[in-house]
Amino acid sequence: MKHYEDLVARGCFSRDELIKLVKKPSTANNIIYNYQKKGLIEKVKRDYYVVISLETKQPILSRYQIGAYMYPDAYLTHHSAFEVYGYGSQVFYECFVATDKRFTDFEYNGVLYHRVPKKTDTDVIMHGNIRVTSVEQTVVDSIRDFEKIAGLEEVIRCLLLVPGLNEKKMIECLEKNNNGFLYQKCGYIFEELSKEFHLSSAFFEECEKKASGAKRYLIKDLRESVYQERWRLYTPSSLNSLINKGVSDYDAIG
Repeated sequence: MKHYEDLVARGCFSRDELIKLVKKPSTANNIIYNYQKKGLIEKVKRDYYVVISLETKQPILSRYQIGAYMYPDAYLTHHSAFEVYGYGSQVFYECFVATDKRFTDFEYNGVLYHRVPKKTDTDVIMHGNIRVTSVEQTVVDSIRDFEKIAGLEEVIRCLLLVPGLNEKKMIECLEKNNNGFLYQKCGYIFEELSKEFHLSSAFFEECEKKASGAKRYLIKDLRESVYQERWRLYTPSSLNSLINKGVSDYDAIG
């Protein structure tokens, strides 16, 4: 128990961090073995451990902290970021972690941790004690990647919980992506949600100017579609009709 309080202060730790604390690899290995045996720590993944509370017998960190503390450069993104802000319409048993460090997806305590490739110039902030993409960055990333991560319906439901957006930051996030299709998607989606988000005409003009000239489908394999001439997109009849369907073929499994 000599080092337990030090580890509690950290919440989680890597084997290398423990070696730096106790000075010797053999000592670190003994602590890991003995503390696991006593139920004081649990292995999250190879060489990464979380401290267990003596009172609750549960990890002292949340799933979000475990993900964000995994590596020095790690931060939470996409739906996990929405959840941290309280804008997730449902809790996913998945945690999306952006980092330059490569790791294979793994499960711990019922949560599947996914690595998301880290992008340069991403707007990352501290929310409480968790590194997470800014709200505007989260919105743009989630719209860009909705078919890979959350599904369009869930992204829209999350957007409807966001109380407001900084238009300038939205444009900055779009510019960093430099993706014509993303401008099309954002222009269309926020035009559909104009009653909820009062973005200026300048925002839509910027999206229209930077949009791809190609005609695209908002959702792959869309069975019935309406063509939106301004955005050169084939879309569902309306976003509200998509949301009101409930669980649909467009949803990702969360």
